[in-house]
Amino acid sequence: MNAGSYDMQTKAQPVLGLFIGVCLAVLSLSFVPTQAWAQFDKTPWPAKVDTPKIEAIDLQGKAWTTAELTGKVVVLNFWATWCAPCKDELPTLQTLHDISDNQTVVLTINVREPAARASRYMQSTGMTFPVISDAKGELAKRWGVAVYPTTILIAPNGQARWRVVGDVDWSGPQANAWLTELRQNVSPAQPPSKAATPKR
Repeated sequence: MNAGSYDMQTKAQPVLGLFIGVCLAVLSLSFVPTQAWAQFDKTPWPAKVDTPKIEAIDLQGKAWTTAELTGKVVVLNFWATWCAPCKDELPTLQTLHDISDNQTVVLTINVREPAARASRYMQSTGMTFPVISDAKGELAKRWGVAVYPTTILIAPNGQARWRVVGDVDWSGPQANAWLTELRQNVSPAQPPSKAATPKR
């Protein structure tokens, strides 16, 4: 009986170990997406890289150009419907779009999806900010975007100043502080000393 009991314990140990391992893996995975989506990386736009020109027509047929956007802070967001963090972030961009004055523009680019899919998604969610279709990913490539969501913050002088990779609450005080700073500090010649330590 003792031998049988020992035998059963020996067989049960690997099974128990496997069960605990699976439970821990599931538990850790359940936390990973939340943490990943809540994190972002905000870095200065490279000084030696020119800001690409904006010349595109959105899903509503409105033309957007760099010249027209000069004098305004532009929140240029790259997203896709298959990107869960993007979908978490988009409602906050809608809020920013709704509350912004005419000195701040939310302009988004839907990447590597048919324009019809982006249009359906906007209609189903009731969101109304401008969306430019980048079905072939050419605009994303031009702006050096490979991770979604990515947002480029453009100063009123037309210069890209910050690249934010990851989702952000664009309706919150932190984002508001970034945008306020952009309005006040528009010269590309000024060192980004103030902005190098963003308020978190």
